[in-house]
Parts: sequence; structure tokens; C-alpha cells
Amino acid sequence: MSLKVSNSSENKPMLPVSDPGRNHDGTDKLFKGSAMTKRGAYAAVSYMSCAVLLVMFNKAALSSYNFPSANVITLLQMVCSCCFLYVLRRSRIISFSAGESLISDNSTKFVSWNTLKHTLPLSGAYLLYMLVTMESVRGVNVPMYTTLRRTTVVFTMIVEFLLVQQRYSPSVIFSVGLIVIGALIAGVRDFSFDAYGYSIVFLANFTTAIYLATISRIGKTSGLNSFGLMWCNGIICGPVLLIWTLIRGDLKMTINFPYLFSPGFMVVLLFSCILAFFLNYCIFLNTTLNSAVTQTICGNLKDLFTIGLGWVIFGGLPFDFWNIIGQLLGFGGSGLYAYYKLMGK
Repeated sequence: MSLKVSNSSENKPMLPVSDPGRNHDGTDKLFKGSAMTKRGAYAAVSYMSCAVLLVMFNKAALSSYNFPSANVITLLQMVCSCCFLYVLRRSRIISFSAGESLISDNSTKFVSWNTLKHTLPLSGAYLLYMLVTMESVRGVNVPMYTTLRRTTVVFTMIVEFLLVQQRYSPSVIFSVGLIVIGALIAGVRDFSFDAYGYSIVFLANFTTAIYLATISRIGKTSGLNSFGLMWCNGIICGPVLLIWTLIRGDLKMTINFPYLFSPGFMVVLLFSCILAFFLNYCIFLNTTLNSAVTQTICGNLKDLFTIGLGWVIFGGLPFDFWNIIGQLLGFGGSGLYAYYKLMGK
């Protein structure tokens, strides 16, 4: 995504942030009649790119190196994210609120206490989502993981209906039905079935749905942009996760990890933290600019590359006839949803 230059005398660079208050005149539409803006399209593509790479690096750390604690990786990702945000905000490269003036702002307090308290539900949903999702990667091979995760869209639609009474057109329901049927057909031939692994993945689907629906609500009522939401999440969830890892003994296991200072493992961990920062930003941006369901569908579309890379690098699910049919149905349903979204149906 390109940098946007501010109109100040100092010509400071501004990273793209979500600002629902702009572009309601339709001039930013991807094309005439489309339900998606250009910024929304950029956010969707950026999310899919980061997500594919992050799954690979997380899988490498947890499976290839057999790192014992997903919680520690989550904590490191959160700490790095807060450090990045602090440096960028202090350097006045980004803002945390829509319409915030970076040039005249000399305050050391980036967000108010009231705003921080307003984001508490989002922080709780985020923490649960991160912990469960990281654990779900460990127990299932990459192809099967992405197959099961495609059913997240159903959970998201249910949660959005319960929270905001969101209703969907028959076209969208049909495309989602294809995704679910494809996932069921693809999973029928998984001979490495693991009850615990499958349960964790479905729990991850549910927590993802809650998290995305909460982003959609809090992002529109808090006055914060994507960076501001990420900052509040980090400073609230970071201490909680640190205490949790201490209680569970995860930090002690990390210290005793034999490959802790291995150059290969450190590179994997570094890229995992960097990608997690950009992925979280893209999730907030995509969800606030588009919708929670669109964010979920983008996760389904990027699975084509995740499955291919995961199969080549890590091995796992054999691609027999029924698996191929299921994958094609799933991707076909995701493609149909994307088409309906672009056409405004």
C-alpha cells in the first residue's frame, strides 16, 4: 500500500489508516456499482499476503522446531507490535485517532482512559482469538487446518446476526453454503483425524467470529483507527498474557528450549513477529473498511496459497479426488462471494 502524504507544512508521511468517515460520496469505489472501495481492496489483498506467510512461519516454529509454547510466541508478537507502534507514533508517522493532528500533538498519553476502557471487550476477544488460533496450528496439518478454518464464515454470520441483526442476501448464503460443503468433502478423507486438534480449530473459528464482529462494532464507536485499536489491545493484553505465561511455566520452558539461540529459529521468530504486526493491522483495516464476513472470506481465498505451500514444505493431507473436489467447491464459493461483493449484490 502506498504512503499518503499529509497536508501539513512539514509534509510528514502518513501510513494508511481506517477512517470510516471519509469517501461516502462514492468517488473511492473500486468501479461504478461496486460495494468495495479501492482502499478496501488494498486492505483485503494485503491481509491475504501477510496471512499466508505468517501461517508458514508459525508452523515452522511450532512444528519444525517443536517450540513448546504458542503463548510465548503470541506474547513476543504483542510486545513487538507495541514497540513498533510506539516508535511510529512518537515519530509522528502514524496517528491513533481519526482526524488527529500529529504536528500540534505533544502529549505523551496516546489514548484517553475512557477510550481505553471502551476497547476492553475487543481486547478480551483479541486475546482469546490469538491464543486459540496459535494452538490450533499445532495439532492439525496445514492443508486440513485451512480446510476447517473455511467454516469460520458460518460462525461469523451467526455472531453478526446475534449482535447487530445483520441479514444476508440469497446470493451470499449460496456462496457460503458452497464453502461449507467443500470443507466437509475435503475433510472426509483426512486419515490423520485428531479429535483434540479438530476441536481446537472449531473453537478458533468461534473466537475468530467474535473477534471480527467486535472489531466491526468497536472500530465504529471508539474514534480510533486501526493503529489505535492495535495499541489499546497491546497495552491491555500484554500484561495479562505475561502473567499467564509465568503461571503456566511457559517462560521457563522457553529458556530451556535447545534451539532458542539457533540462527534459523531466531529468523523464523523475527519474521513471525513482523508479519503478525502487519497482519493485525490489515485485519483491523479490512474489517472496518469492508465487513467481518468479507474479512473471513478473504481468509478463505488466501487458503489456496497456504495449502499449496504447506503441502510442499510441511507435507500432510494427501490430495485425492474427493479432497480436490472439496477444495474447488470451497474456493468457488469464496470466489462467488468476492464477485457478489464487488458487484454490490
